Amino acid sequence: MKNKINIYQVFTRLFGNTNTTNTPWGTMEQNGCGKFSHFTDKALSEIHKLGISHIWYTGVPHHAVIRDYREFGISSDHPSVVKGRAGSPYAVKDYYQVNPDLANDPANRMQEFEVLIERTHNNGMKVIIDIVPNHVARRYEGLNNPEGVRDFGADDDTNVEYHRDNNFYYIPNQGFELPSIPDQFSPLGGEGHPDMATPFQEYPAKWTGNGSRLAKPDFDDWYETVKVNYGVRPDGTKDFPELPNGYEKEDHQAHFEFWQQHDVPSSWIKFRDIALFWIDKGVDGFRYDMAEMVPVEFWSFMNSSIKQVNPDAFLMAEVYQPDLYRDYIHLGKMDALYDKVDLYDGLKAVMQGKASTKTIGELQSEMLDIEQHMLHFLDNHDEQRVAAPEFAGDMEKGRPAMLVSALLSRSPTMIYFGQEVGEAGKEEAGFGQPSRTSIFDYIGVPEHQKWMNNGKFDGEGLPEQQKQLRSFYRRILTFAQSNPALLGEYYDLYPINEAELGESCHLFARTSDQQLVLGVSNFSDSESKKVRLLIPADVLQQLPLKDGRYTLQDEVGLAHASTMMVEGGQGVIDLKLKPLAASAYCLNL
Repeated sequence: MKNKINIYQVFTRLFGNTNTTNTPWGTMEQNGCGKFSHFTDKALSEIHKLGISHIWYTGVPHHAVIRDYREFGISSDHPSVVKGRAGSPYAVKDYYQVNPDLANDPANRMQEFEVLIERTHNNGMKVIIDIVPNHVARRYEGLNNPEGVRDFGADDDTNVEYHRDNNFYYIPNQGFELPSIPDQFSPLGGEGHPDMATPFQEYPAKWTGNGSRLAKPDFDDWYETVKVNYGVRPDGTKDFPELPNGYEKEDHQAHFEFWQQHDVPSSWIKFRDIALFWIDKGVDGFRYDMAEMVPVEFWSFMNSSIKQVNPDAFLMAEVYQPDLYRDYIHLGKMDALYDKVDLYDGLKAVMQGKASTKTIGELQSEMLDIEQHMLHFLDNHDEQRVAAPEFAGDMEKGRPAMLVSALLSRSPTMIYFGQEVGEAGKEEAGFGQPSRTSIFDYIGVPEHQKWMNNGKFDGEGLPEQQKQLRSFYRRILTFAQSNPALLGEYYDLYPINEAELGESCHLFARTSDQQLVLGVSNFSDSESKKVRLLIPADVLQQLPLKDGRYTLQDEVGLAHASTMMVEGGQGVIDLKLKPLAASAYCLNL
């Protein structure tokens, strides 16, 4: 049996930081900063024991930062085009190097990351890092390019808006102007900085990362970045071959061979070479930022090239338009896409009491042909923390949703560091605002820090309720990895039990030829519910089960064992669901 993939997303700069000062707009000296070295063998071992197969180290490539690293040969970034004091990890400045903030010795930063890759592998997990293909920092400067590699834009004709082999789009004869920035988000919170004496200059102006064609973008535009040109003309037509009909059914090898026969735009080559550089370093996969803003043909080229070198590389991506999902999976050769504009949004509505649990099965039914490719999550760096008042306001409300997220399908499951101990993201960090743990600032992560326990990584700083929550996450993630039914058939049992379940409870089944798992949840935080649930014959025939009495154990919620009576091929089980119940009743033959 091939185990399910469980991903632990960690914001690398924040993970190991034990400083609790949390001054808004604080410096590294004031608020502290996590390092590669903080991922000790003990820390990695404890993450692995959660049931984790892959770690996504978010924010590793060298992005624009304000901190002065000139003594290490790194040019300074202008504060007006850096978000926060620590900078956005999605404004990459040098794809062939890592963030100097993360190293004990910035001069040795790549070697420190290489050691972390090895340490992660030694602790039984694989490594994922970001590639941000749609945009780069406004001032990209590759100081560590391999021989023969030219910087993005180095060979561009800046006198024209578009050329197929330009890496950027230009606004000829106009200089870039900063947007009107609200005082709340002024660079460094309004603090003076020597580099601010000279305005940031870019001539001619480039299109902004989100596609704005204004020389003076709006504040809500991704003004700290510039958009990469993949050979898509300004009118939207494509300056490269399209895949022939039927290629959605072809494998990676066929896609690779197709592109060997065609000349492709410069940016395609640059990003392919970046990916292969990191694969050669031992990285096991990538998370692609805003993949839907890059043509699907590029992904066919990119991902088939990666699979030639590492067939097991895990490639996941942000795509938020459901009508594009199947193209980016079948033509773009993605292993997984965010299931955000479906299951995540649906679960959030259920958790907030805005939708019935009926919606869960309805959403899943729309994904059955691609369900194994849809990455499930409740929390990540872009979303509000589950425990934040703006989301659920209570870490315990994540229990039933996590049961659904982790066990509903064969899909990969992801959690965000701190989620498993109820992190609420309350900090006024500076550029980053409460409800989301800031990715722009030097900041501590309070509930996660309790689990770290000053670098012991033993959880002894946690109150008992949070210890119990983390144990729940460990049980559900390890259960997902180690039970064959979780890779077997799925049955939505809500419709035939709707009268019993109401709008706050949910039921589904997963089966293999030797195991039955019933996923039962109660999203209400105040009402217990007694239910008599019917398990239809077509589910039980998969095992198969003869008529009789069977005992099912709750392997996740640790509720009392329950008895299922099977008569005439159908099963009946009586359950009492406590508030926020999240149970996986398991029968092994």
